[in-house]
Amino acid sequence: MITSNTQNRVLAVSFTAMIAVVAAAWSNGGSQLALAGLIGGVAGFALYHASFGFTAGWRRMVTERRGAGLRAQFVLIVLVAAISFPLLQYGADLGLRIGGFVFPFGVSAALGAFMFGLGMQLGGGCGSGTLFTAGGGSSRMMITLAAFIAGSVIATAHMGYWNSLPAVPGISLVTQFGAAGAFALTAGVLALIALGSVVLERRAHGALEVTRDTGSLLRGPWSMLLGAVMIAGVSIATFLVLGRPWGITSGFALWGAKIAGSVGVPVETWEYWKWQTGALERSVFADATSVMNFTIMAGAMAAAALAGKYRPTLSIDRIGVATAIAGGLLMGYGARLAFGCNIGAYLGGIVSGSVHGWFWFAFGFAGSLLGTRIRRALDMG
Repeated sequence: MITSNTQNRVLAVSFTAMIAVVAAAWSNGGSQLALAGLIGGVAGFALYHASFGFTAGWRRMVTERRGAGLRAQFVLIVLVAAISFPLLQYGADLGLRIGGFVFPFGVSAALGAFMFGLGMQLGGGCGSGTLFTAGGGSSRMMITLAAFIAGSVIATAHMGYWNSLPAVPGISLVTQFGAAGAFALTAGVLALIALGSVVLERRAHGALEVTRDTGSLLRGPWSMLLGAVMIAGVSIATFLVLGRPWGITSGFALWGAKIAGSVGVPVETWEYWKWQTGALERSVFADATSVMNFTIMAGAMAAAALAGKYRPTLSIDRIGVATAIAGGLLMGYGARLAFGCNIGAYLGGIVSGSVHGWFWFAFGFAGSLLGTRIRRALDMG
């Protein structure tokens, strides 16, 4: 545990960073961007206290036959879809400009989702997990984040080729079946998978695992259920404020492109960026995804300080460094090919009613299986 003086200093830094980001967002994009920054801060706080990552939940289901983490993700999806599907169908009637992430899915997206699933197990975190763990003081995850950013921008150099490969057009379940029909179908499939996880867990252990209860709301830890509810609130608030689902990894690509451009790499000539020259020219604080990413880290830092757990360490072995770099590069590259990560493509896709979100889940989980086997071979747990 950290001392109270250190805790106070870390809290001061986290709140100062939060205020600075929100102020810069307001200056560059007005109240909408500033509000998005505050939502990101709540996300980081909740993600840290609930330890709500997708990586460990998938891995524990495979290695231990414990499915509480996987089922918590499904609760999150169902809660968001219950609001997002009606918003997508009827939002315009209420004067709201709401749009979903409905994308095609083909060879490149399948490969990208597989790469991301593999990378998240090697790197030790997903898109949201990398941010909140890095913000919470993990030095190893800072390495993963740097490689994540590098992989993201490298992928944008090759998107012309990847986009030329065969793909199935985007399909919206909300458009096909209406909000109620899409919700029934989505909730039903998730319930069946959850039931399967319950059967496997009881077969392996005789009973379901007793999960952690919520401790202090400010100091944590939180139960996974509370984490799912809070992250659902973040996702719904993002829909209402930004008019679209929550995303993470496009911000990494933008950061990487700006860094590369600053040292003379002509990223503006790459096909991916030809249509986004404005983003390259504007401040990162004018980009809603970047703003939320920054405040997620600040929120996680505040949560770690309040929990007395903010204690970065520079002691990382060679395998830890190598897998962090490999995992980050795979996640960054894969996320660009697959239209996002576990947040933008998996969560964002499914709560948009998009079929591509389900494909991402399938191929991402397959990559995670391979990554889990490699972790065990390397004795990483």
